[in-house]
Amino acid sequence: MTRFSGKVALITGGTSGMGLATAHRLLAEGARVVVTGRDRVRLDAAVASLGDRAFGVAGDAANLADLDTLASTVHDRYGGLDVVFANAGVGAFQAFGDVTEAEFHRVVDINLKAVFFTVQKTLPLLSDGGSIVINASFALHRGTPGTALYSAAKAAAHNLTRTLAAELAPRRIRVNSVSPGTIDTPAFRTEVSAEARASLAASIAAGRVGTAEEVAAVVAFLTSGEASYVNGQDILVDGGLVNSTPAPVL
Repeated sequence: MTRFSGKVALITGGTSGMGLATAHRLLAEGARVVVTGRDRVRLDAAVASLGDRAFGVAGDAANLADLDTLASTVHDRYGGLDVVFANAGVGAFQAFGDVTEAEFHRVVDINLKAVFFTVQKTLPLLSDGGSIVINASFALHRGTPGTALYSAAKAAAHNLTRTLAAELAPRRIRVNSVSPGTIDTPAFRTEVSAEARASLAASIAAGRVGTAEEVAAVVAFLTSGEASYVNGQDILVDGGLVNSTPAPVL
């Protein structure tokens, strides 16, 4: 497919996991892709794996000066954007009473502030009729112990999706979010034991955890012309985790 031929896409947090998988997917469909990451070594490795139609810009998505540099670099190199995937984020799971002010700021900065200002700083570059996707989380759809801070930040980013869909309507810019469930990424494999992975898989109607490529496929759909009438929506990519129970309850 060449749904993105001639298009330029920006993916924040594009050095691994869902961001990197989405970069590969959009490149395969004809796009030129800009990926960002805080770690220069990982960023360079990611760009090398993506090929010559990819370009990396090092920076922190929660740092406004870095976002200004990103926007000016994209403008100078490509002139504009057609797709923004605000993907940079961090997991954070602890008991409500254990959350410190420093941890609050860290999680909100990465999962909300970074999303908000990534869109704000790159919006002047985005073509009329372009598309924005925000990476939210299945956690915003459930009340789960130990996720108060993370879920609240993701829920705020999710509501930002709906608000921006309305505010950017005069420019025909569509804004949607994806809410991945349990996804097999390098961070997931590092943080979750094999035993816990098996337990998690058993709680999902699909009987397995998802892949980063499956999330990338949904992002590609949402940012393509095939989703021209999909706007202000959140798409769960969770194998049925939120809405289906894999075992009888009676």
